[in-house]
Amino acid sequence: MESIGVLMACPMSSYLEQELDKRFKLFRFWNVPQKNEFLSQHADSIRAVVGNAFAGADAELINSLPKLEIVSSFSVGLDKIDLNKCKEKGIRVTNTPDVLTEDVADLAIGLMLAVLRRICECDRHVRKGLWKSGDFKLTSKFSGKSVGIIGLGRIGLAIAKRAEAFGCPISYYTRSEKPNTNYKYYPSVVELASNCQILVVACALTPETRHIVNREVMEALGSKGILINIGRGPHVDEKELVSALLEGRLGGAGLDVFENEPEVPEQLFGLENVVLLPHVGSGTEETRKAMADLVLGNLEAHFLNKPLLTPVV
Repeated sequence: MESIGVLMACPMSSYLEQELDKRFKLFRFWNVPQKNEFLSQHADSIRAVVGNAFAGADAELINSLPKLEIVSSFSVGLDKIDLNKCKEKGIRVTNTPDVLTEDVADLAIGLMLAVLRRICECDRHVRKGLWKSGDFKLTSKFSGKSVGIIGLGRIGLAIAKRAEAFGCPISYYTRSEKPNTNYKYYPSVVELASNCQILVVACALTPETRHIVNREVMEALGSKGILINIGRGPHVDEKELVSALLEGRLGGAGLDVFENEPEVPEQLFGLENVVLLPHVGSGTEETRKAMADLVLGNLEAHFLNKPLLTPVV
């Protein structure tokens, strides 16, 4: 398979990059200054694209690669891939579900604890020597808080199970009610937000879920409510979020994702009731290796005419 051209959209894993380089003819797209000229020159040799949550395969890229057979995403999310264009052209698509579920769910719980118990602020309090001047202020309990989850897929369910262990009542919103679950279902996000203290975004990013958390939802969550986003940045109307936090209409937020990554609204930097992370939901060595192995396994399966490990299209 050394002659098969694979286009890696952006830097994502040194291990994956090394393994792709060993097994295929790897093109590192981020190192290319004249991208259109490069694509014209290598269009007939590139048969696979490897993308992630930041860069994938849009219609323009797909149309410029007539020999493209597969797009393998180093991510569970597919919003950076034009799935309709792939279906139209018979291009296979894979992602990396399951292997990152536990890490992302762990991080969601970590954000809830960090926001409510002000863990980051406590750390700074000690480092600045302020403890000597007096005890830290009282914070808010996590155990027993009602948790509402937007999206009850693999990650949403894993978050629910963890929150249950803290004695948290669980409710959720999805497009339709899930069978075989005892969690309370609400038919709209506004109703869900009105009936929980912590609202977690854990759904896929689609045109329908863009800004699914808007001003109305934040108003329903209220001045003591906490928003946790481990989905995608565009799930939340960021301007409205900043406004709600600055004006005290929302109690706090734990954010791993943002609308225009790596850009983060600077108004959030001074807020102690907000915890900001650089999109690290799946960012452990163990999980990133498992994700890379899944990308490699899907590519090899495709080019050996074997069943794909995690087919999407």
